[in-house]
Amino acid sequence: MECALVTGAAGGIGSAVVRRFVERGLKVGAMVLPGQEAPAGLALPAEATDEAQVAKAVAQCADELGPPRWVVHTVGITGEGPFVDVSLEDWNRVVDVNLTSTFLLARAVHPHLKQTRGALLMYSSTNAINGGNELSGPAYTAAKAGIIGIVRYLAREWAADGIRVNAIAPGPIDTPMLDRLGPERRAFLAERAPLGRLGTADECAAMTDFLCSDAAGHMTGTITNISGGLLLD
Repeated sequence: MECALVTGAAGGIGSAVVRRFVERGLKVGAMVLPGQEAPAGLALPAEATDEAQVAKAVAQCADELGPPRWVVHTVGITGEGPFVDVSLEDWNRVVDVNLTSTFLLARAVHPHLKQTRGALLMYSSTNAINGGNELSGPAYTAAKAGIIGIVRYLAREWAADGIRVNAIAPGPIDTPMLDRLGPERRAFLAERAPLGRLGTADECAAMTDFLCSDAAGHMTGTITNISGGLLLD
């Protein structure tokens, strides 16, 4: 039985991915913040920005479930406000959680993915491609763009190891992350998409399931947007 590792497993998209993988019959390591419960699978408590904790969680996953063949990184937080109003503290916090965590996880899982000739999937955002806005802030846009850069870099460098690296860039998704915006702004975001609604976590999980499968065996370095037509690329 193959193993998958999912970060941000208590979040809206992360928990949907965990459930999808469990339904597929995979053994799943679910990385969550200390004190959070995993929706299923083996709970791996870790701060995604802490090098030692990430390394420990990845090692525990490999020791107890076997080396992961599929790794999905969904950890992320938003910022807010116009550029000139963002403090250095807020900038560092948003970049650290979104981008530095990506670096730490990728480095920790590389030897396992090399062994399994597996795939690493990162979660970026349409904000990284269309420039974003004040609802999520400039640090979020910059960090998510950085994830795309890492994906493209690793897709080339790790190809020789048989590792595929891809990204999903969602538009607005109907998860608790959007609750902060209130009903009017949520409705505005839904109306902006040509399909006229927000995306769902299950739709993201379905694309994740495909990209983390042998059916996508010739796909690497791709950025797949799930945005209801908000972004056309």
